[in-house]
Amino acid sequence: MRKYAIKQISVFLENKPGRLARLAEAIIDADVNILALNIAEAGDFGIVRMLVNNPKTAYEELQKKGFTVSSIDVIGIKIKNEPGVLHKIAKVLGDANINIDYAYAYSGNSDAYLILRVSN
Repeated sequence: MRKYAIKQISVFLENKPGRLARLAEAIIDADVNILALNIAEAGDFGIVRMLVNNPKTAYEELQKKGFTVSSIDVIGIKIKNEPGVLHKIAKVLGDANINIDYAYAYSGNSDAYLILRVSN
């Protein structure tokens, strides 16, 4: 298991048709590739969280195009793509009294990647 500090781009977005397409177009204009994406819905708005290949460029382009954007550090953990791995990680963090604010994951072939935002 390997841990990485990763910059995540978060965008506050209206929950309306076409808004995500507008965001994606801004990413294209910046010549940035989205590596992972998570959308959390909150009524009339949502938060789009992205890992991209060039966070600084993405942040600047989104800000220039009028998006409400932030950049924060998250923890990326390369894990085996097999049953029980999430339990092991959650247990270690819980036993250490570390709270997980949110998490999302994506997988490749034999490996998976768990992205965590912890509050402490």
